[in-house]
Amino acid sequence: MDSRVSELFGAGSAFKAAPQAAGSASNNAAVAATKKTFTKNGKKAKNRSARHPKPSNNPPYLPPEVEEGNIEYKLKLVNPTQYRFEHLATQMKWRLQEGRGEAVYQIGVEDNGLLVGLSEADMRASLRTLRRMAEKVGADITVLREREVDYESEEPRKIAEVLIRKVPDDQQFLDLRVAVLGNVDSGKSTLLGVLTQGELDNGRGRARLNLFRHLHEIQTGRTSSISFEILGFDSKGEVVNYSDSRTAEEICESASKMITFIDLAGHHKYLKTTIFGLTSYCPDFAMLVVSANTGIVGTTREHLGLAMALKVPIFIVVSKVDLCTKATVERTVRQLERILKQPGCNKVPLVVSSTDDAVTAAQQFAQSPSITPIFTLSSVSGENLDLLKVFFNILPPLSNSKEQEELMQQLTEFQVDEIYTVPDVGTVVGGTLYSGICREGEQLVVGPTDDGQFRELTVCSIQRNRSACRVLRAGQAATLALGDFDRSLLRKGMVMVSPEMNPTICWLFDAEIVLLFHAKTFHKGFQVTVHVGNVRQTATVEALHGKDELRTGEKAVVRFKFIKHPEYLKVGAKLLFRHGVTKGIGQVTKLQPLSQYQHHS
Repeated sequence: MDSRVSELFGAGSAFKAAPQAAGSASNNAAVAATKKTFTKNGKKAKNRSARHPKPSNNPPYLPPEVEEGNIEYKLKLVNPTQYRFEHLATQMKWRLQEGRGEAVYQIGVEDNGLLVGLSEADMRASLRTLRRMAEKVGADITVLREREVDYESEEPRKIAEVLIRKVPDDQQFLDLRVAVLGNVDSGKSTLLGVLTQGELDNGRGRARLNLFRHLHEIQTGRTSSISFEILGFDSKGEVVNYSDSRTAEEICESASKMITFIDLAGHHKYLKTTIFGLTSYCPDFAMLVVSANTGIVGTTREHLGLAMALKVPIFIVVSKVDLCTKATVERTVRQLERILKQPGCNKVPLVVSSTDDAVTAAQQFAQSPSITPIFTLSSVSGENLDLLKVFFNILPPLSNSKEQEELMQQLTEFQVDEIYTVPDVGTVVGGTLYSGICREGEQLVVGPTDDGQFRELTVCSIQRNRSACRVLRAGQAATLALGDFDRSLLRKGMVMVSPEMNPTICWLFDAEIVLLFHAKTFHKGFQVTVHVGNVRQTATVEALHGKDELRTGEKAVVRFKFIKHPEYLKVGAKLLFRHGVTKGIGQVTKLQPLSQYQHHS
């Protein structure tokens, strides 16, 4: 491990991250090309890059079009024949399917990425054809931006970027999960309150009151538990939140895209809750909130390191810009850029200052994990809040339709993250469906219990985002009502699976780990808290294969043994362990099933 990484996640923050693969060079080129193409305020592209002067006959370009994915280049769509129109509509269906309900069309661009541009009349005619195609497949279109291209011709030539959205037939809405990280008092809950309630904050925390779940949170103003908030967008890209809708059910009905925010705790005291939220709720993206007036302090570095260790793509929001001068905000942004460019991170910061930047950032961010957009905004004055909303509206899902299909064809596996007792309903469990499909009335088994057994149960009803739902698909989070099933038999970290699955239960397992930070040496007999998905339990180090002890930055295969009860694990699962300032990451390489262990003992 590179010793320079300690500058980023050193002993002070008690965390370091393994260097990411530095595959950012090609992505940088793509970003640079895109940024050059869509210039701000219509300035000419060649004036932008004074350091790299280009001859004017060299037109700007985009990366060449790829067969897979949801981005389609079209030079022009003027008066197509009926046969051609049918072909174009079928192609649009394919792009929508690839993007799980969203596609982006670049009009005036050749397949090799050359930005040719169209005259005003051709552009209008092409957009009319695109609208007809969208109507045929039952989709809505929104023109994201139009730009003149710097190209040698008498009349101005334009290119347009268009977002096409259609909710898949088997789904109520498109769904993205965003984990919200950041130091205590950086304005996480307030920002979510402003986004989801539609009202600006008064500067004293009024906006966050609706998000808190406990009295002590309201009294101290500090989040200590995990809460979920939803922000919807309709098919035209307009925001749907509690300002127009009274209930979550109304938001679900009128939204075609839903962003579920997982509000996590910033205080170091609640770190285990934050790690649990990141590992068990499988967020698609993470939003790191940094206060402009304090900069990078407290758990900020640690949260950044956690997201990187779990390979969750991250973007940054600098909040409270109304409290400080422009120079202070710029200093905080420079501080962030410096950290993101360090060897431990290898990220490419992209400061968003216009709608144009927000569109570019959303697309580049989804295509390349090394891009890190940075927003500067205020929850009190509302400055730049619109840019964040534009970003969320365009942000595409990470996994493509093929991966989703494969997961849905596997056997049902639901991870239990929360357990409630609801009057007149009975026992209710909340969590994420990892694979397969779950329907009302389905027979499943839940476990493992303390003696490694599974018990049968029936799913009575399902709710997603507080509204009823009949079918749950892989990757979706929901709550399941289990009727009169005894709550005392359930605990966090259990799984509900198909009876024919025959799950592997283990006390002992091997994992290949990297010790990120440890004050002394890490050896046999050491106890740590292990996080694997929704499993969180203390485990003892039984053996270090091939070594007697480990020091900071070293790798090894380690055998762990759970101390309370056996758990359901999978080979290849990401693992994170901690104890005080000791931290490490890795992945599960081998399981020793319960039967083998009992046989040995």
